[in-house]
Amino acid sequence: MDQKLLFLINHEWTGPVLDRVMAAASSAALWKWPLIVLLVAVLVRGGFRARAFTGVALLAVLLCDSVAGYGIKRTVGRLRPHESEFGVRKLTLAYPPWHGIFQPVQEETSLGDTTKSAGRSFPSNHSANTACVALLAAIFFRRLGWLAFFPALLVAYSRVYTGSHWPSDVLGGIALGLGMALLTLLIAESLWRRFAVRIAPALAVRHPSLLSITA
Repeated sequence: MDQKLLFLINHEWTGPVLDRVMAAASSAALWKWPLIVLLVAVLVRGGFRARAFTGVALLAVLLCDSVAGYGIKRTVGRLRPHESEFGVRKLTLAYPPWHGIFQPVQEETSLGDTTKSAGRSFPSNHSANTACVALLAAIFFRRLGWLAFFPALLVAYSRVYTGSHWPSDVLGGIALGLGMALLTLLIAESLWRRFAVRIAPALAVRHPSLLSITA
């Protein structure tokens, strides 16, 4: 089932426009600097809730990506589709990505003959990290935060489309990200309630919870 769905997404449900969109969505390098600028803007200009969300999200992604994601990857050691399967399309933007987005998408067809790879396919860290942030956005910003799931799902789908991950890698990543988001928020909220009064008493009085409704 995993293989069948992979080839449907990677080979059948495709098109030139989708190739470009999915390659762009899948490129971490393309979005690195825009996200850094957004992060700085939120920290400088945002209110308490936006800053609290940013802090919790950064911590959650750090744990999700560096600890859980790579720890599981090393344990499972699963090869990526373009490493283990013949005929998988591997799509990437030309380098540098901000220039490559206007160039033809680079496409390679796998031979499935990789034997020396360490195997870093399961779970998909892209999917885990974006799902993690999306859930936190939905919790912190109840009215519109759920919209963050749209780009998160786009990134997850793009990882299969571009031949970087199996569908089950993406599902596992999403589950990991959702769980890590809830765990991190629980820990951060507990620490805030316990120590904020000592560190920043005035702020703690105005915001007894990280999820305070006031901005």
